[in-house]
Amino acid sequence: MRPTTFVTALAAAALTTPVTATPQRGLIYIPNSAHPTDDTIWTSGSSSLTWYYNYGVTPSASLSSTSLSFIPMLWGDPNPADTSAASAVAAFAASISAQISAGAALTHVLAFNEPDGSSSTGGSGIAPARAAALWQAGVKPLREKGLKVGAPAVTGSPSGLVWLEKFYAACNGGCEPDFLPLHWYGNFEGFASFLGQVGATYPGVELWVTEFAWDHQELGASEAFFNQSTTYMDGLANIARYAYFGSFRTDASNIGPNAAMLSSSGKLTRIGAWYLESGGEASAALPAVRPSLCWVAGLVVAVALTLA
Repeated sequence: MRPTTFVTALAAAALTTPVTATPQRGLIYIPNSAHPTDDTIWTSGSSSLTWYYNYGVTPSASLSSTSLSFIPMLWGDPNPADTSAASAVAAFAASISAQISAGAALTHVLAFNEPDGSSSTGGSGIAPARAAALWQAGVKPLREKGLKVGAPAVTGSPSGLVWLEKFYAACNGGCEPDFLPLHWYGNFEGFASFLGQVGATYPGVELWVTEFAWDHQELGASEAFFNQSTTYMDGLANIARYAYFGSFRTDASNIGPNAAMLSSSGKLTRIGAWYLESGGEASAALPAVRPSLCWVAGLVVAVALTLA
């Protein structure tokens, strides 16, 4: 079958197939001290979530007895003043080793949250050369303990891919991550194009989308983006995992109330119910998903990579 025919079939299927439970889906855990019972929502009923991360190196106590697998993260530069990369990441490496010795079933590790961004936007703001040194000293050796290691999680802005290119150059062939985490905030057309560009630039590398949403939009646009993006990623062979950014109440959301997975009263929004596949509001009809030219273009890239 020609790729164009396959693309048409995929696009048509996306119009009629609801989002289904998948082991790809993870939780970005953001605690709410004012409403600690919200934590039970993520693991109750028929939740489709299988893993989580909390931007830290140790698991969250409220999720320690759940079935969710924890993925630790080296969020940023632990000690910018320390010129020795090995010394700077020593505490991080020691924590991972201690968890494994205590019986933790760790399988993957994340590294550097939005290093191309500044602290004002939640980024870790690390220079590519410094990140390369820290990654090789503290993250890469974890392979010897059986963990799969992720590359730095850059933003979806043009600066993100430029930063990543400089990171690999600074590694000088010494960085071979098992997967590449990405973040995206924007419309679906841009998202599909971004994933296609990354997939073409780094063929054969497993992709994780560890933050995504269309921030500060009307409810209809937020919901349509959610359904388009999750349906799209579920159909891409190179997207191994993804985590929607929205595990908080609407009144605590820094990306606009309509992107959140919980209402101000702690109930699942439609996006939250769809993401967890938890029934209730999840049984409501999904907003119509209309394939765009950018979506089809992204599918062409994905199919080409799959058939290569």
